[in-house]
Amino acid sequence: MIDTGNDKVRRLLAQGVVIHCPQTVHVDDSLDPGRIAPGAVIHAGCRLRGAGISIGPASVIGEEAPATVDDCQLGRGVSLKGGYFSGSTFLDGSSVGSSAHVRPGTLLEEGATAAHSVGFKQTILFPFVTAGSLINLCDCLVSGGTGRADHSEVGSSYIHFNFTPHQDKATASLLGDVPRGVMLDRPPIFLGGQGGLVGPARLAFGTVVAAGVICRQDILEEGRLFAGRTAAGGGTRVYANGVYVGIERLVANNLHYIGNIRALQAWYRVARKPLVNGLPYEEACHAGATARLALIFEERVARLGEVAARMAAVLTEAGAGKRLSLEAAVVRSYQELIDSWPAIEARLRGGIPDAIGASERETFLTEWGKVPSLTPYPEAVASLSPAGRAAGSAWLQAVVDEVAVAAAEIYSRRRGRAIGT
Repeated sequence: MIDTGNDKVRRLLAQGVVIHCPQTVHVDDSLDPGRIAPGAVIHAGCRLRGAGISIGPASVIGEEAPATVDDCQLGRGVSLKGGYFSGSTFLDGSSVGSSAHVRPGTLLEEGATAAHSVGFKQTILFPFVTAGSLINLCDCLVSGGTGRADHSEVGSSYIHFNFTPHQDKATASLLGDVPRGVMLDRPPIFLGGQGGLVGPARLAFGTVVAAGVICRQDILEEGRLFAGRTAAGGGTRVYANGVYVGIERLVANNLHYIGNIRALQAWYRVARKPLVNGLPYEEACHAGATARLALIFEERVARLGEVAARMAAVLTEAGAGKRLSLEAAVVRSYQELIDSWPAIEARLRGGIPDAIGASERETFLTEWGKVPSLTPYPEAVASLSPAGRAAGSAWLQAVVDEVAVAAAEIYSRRRGRAIGT
């Protein structure tokens, strides 16, 4: 008789989970077999661990290569073909190819896909967004597109540059946005292969970045093609670590990203939650997505705070003669962020009053409440009228503004002038 592995493997087999070569599959003691749905498929050499694991029916793990799945939640029909997946949530029909390295805070919504050898961390892909092979796309939110035949695309060998020479990561980039992106009716974004995006950046819906191009700027007008430019005029020049330029843009883009995360949290709480029909894997996926967004929010606030702390350290070093003296304008710009950061952080962490976008939210929910139960999420969104979508977007934009614009005003008051919103 062939050994089928430990007791939990035997229990999974007994309840209808398909396990190929069960003697090669490791199931951690912390895992609750009741959270693995009958009909899920686990291939040879896979490892499942973590009390938070939940796997929906028809999901397949390790089809192309062994996979380690650690504290992840999978919806129905998810495919994780091989690699390492930790602290992430994959909604119905999403898939990731083999040799993946997916770290905590990642959220792939319905039908989002990635090919082989991708690196994700705190990456959010809206429904149907597609990432190619050999990609590093950490700290990004990507939206845009209307379906499988009209999706936002990140080309193969693409990199989101999310670490600076100043050794900070206040670099999350927003591709599209949440208020309109959730409605699944915006033009897709296309990032050509063997290119890169230097964060923090914002790209409008319909943006096309040509293949082989490094984009170092915001593109805020829809339907634009960016074919590239040289970096900083080429050649070499004096460089000092810790001397930030473009602080206004750095702060504004971080605040917009955080505001959009707050809006997505509201969307999951108010709009997505009613679509959860009590099935254990659906409940687990909703809870998992909510946890991912909370983690991302905390990370982004902390990273922006680290920039302010880094600036304070640089000013101290300059004052002690440990680095070249800084121009008065640089010192002033640093001090403006340092002084305003406590109030900015308090505003970011403050709750969203119920009155924000209340009338638009109620208009949206009146129509949203008429969606039949058991309707898949993309179909539910597609069933909305133009007026329902407009109301929902207006509500979510009010949430973004309550966070991003209000926090930006604190900073601009310190600077004595408005910054870009």
